[in-house]
Amino acid sequence: MSFLPICQELNSQPLDELIGTQDENAVLRALNKVSLRPEDFMALLSPAAETHLEAMAQEAHKRTVQHFGRTIQLFTPLYLANHCSNHCVYCGFNARNDIPRSQLTMDELLIEARAIAATGMKHLLILTGEAPNKAGVDYLEQALAVLAPIFPSVSIEVFPMDEADYARLIRAGVDGLTIFQETYNPELYAILHPAGPKRDYAYRLEAPDRGCRAGMRVVNLGGLLGLDDWRRESFLTGMHAAHLLHAYPGVDIAVSLPRMRPHTGEFQPAYVVEDQHLVQIMMALRLFLPRLSITISTREAPAFRDNIVPLGVTRMSAGVTTAVGGHTKGNETAQFEISDSRSADEMCAALKARGYQPVFKDWESISGSPRPEAAR
Repeated sequence: MSFLPICQELNSQPLDELIGTQDENAVLRALNKVSLRPEDFMALLSPAAETHLEAMAQEAHKRTVQHFGRTIQLFTPLYLANHCSNHCVYCGFNARNDIPRSQLTMDELLIEARAIAATGMKHLLILTGEAPNKAGVDYLEQALAVLAPIFPSVSIEVFPMDEADYARLIRAGVDGLTIFQETYNPELYAILHPAGPKRDYAYRLEAPDRGCRAGMRVVNLGGLLGLDDWRRESFLTGMHAAHLLHAYPGVDIAVSLPRMRPHTGEFQPAYVVEDQHLVQIMMALRLFLPRLSITISTREAPAFRDNIVPLGVTRMSAGVTTAVGGHTKGNETAQFEISDSRSADEMCAALKARGYQPVFKDWESISGSPRPEAAR
């Protein structure tokens, strides 16, 4: 079973009311449990939990160290193209936005890859706009022929695909999939995606299931915080992750918590997600799903990222640019503005100063032999 029917059932319920009416007793019951149920997760996301954030923080830290130790996996994104056929009203790559469009050639990609590898980064996330007619599976396969010999782990954040295409990219060297639903509210989703293939809510929602079935090692999901009520969106995100953890126990399931950032265009977030809200979401997820990987991106300010590391974070990006070829060409047309521009070395120093170990590489291919340049 995919998450679609589960999500439809959840969306038929008055989630805002159910979360909003949780009381202090429900919060305390959740904090005293080892294994939490969905109603406990609701309680930890509720307004009633706001007076118990310190207790949540202590428990979230304990469970994170228990399952992940004091380690933070580092990765960096590489934007291959910014062509897009979608009209997402909140995105700088929106097809209607008048921005310079570009796509890396394989020679340009090799230059970018070598520049990133020189920083020590080994986990790479490659991104494109959603334009399969320009940067489709064939193009991605060519890019992987360049990247796979250099990086032991390559994830994709591109357009949703059929299971067969995910399997094809896995054979080419992909081991991870990131795909955000943006919002789990189907009515709002239709408003925010007025045109383009991304308008298909159900096809996108089922992409993580297809990626898991195809054999992805890591599947990362999430909503774009600020588009809808954050409590409701976070509950549905957690339920999506819980479904995947149960259905595919051999896959590393992860959640990212991106907040809206300034970008090309006029769209402004409808909901403000304050720092304490983001912290509450992260800690509630950690207590509900102790084995869940949690990513905090460079959308967040350096000091804030550093301070929340002990509360549930397991993955962080470093040396980030959101422009095509930005690692060597500059940051002229970025998808959105970042807040934390620190290099890989600077991130390592910050993590070590707080007693955490930055991890550049945490797995080896099943053959046991590294790819030609992976060990450099």
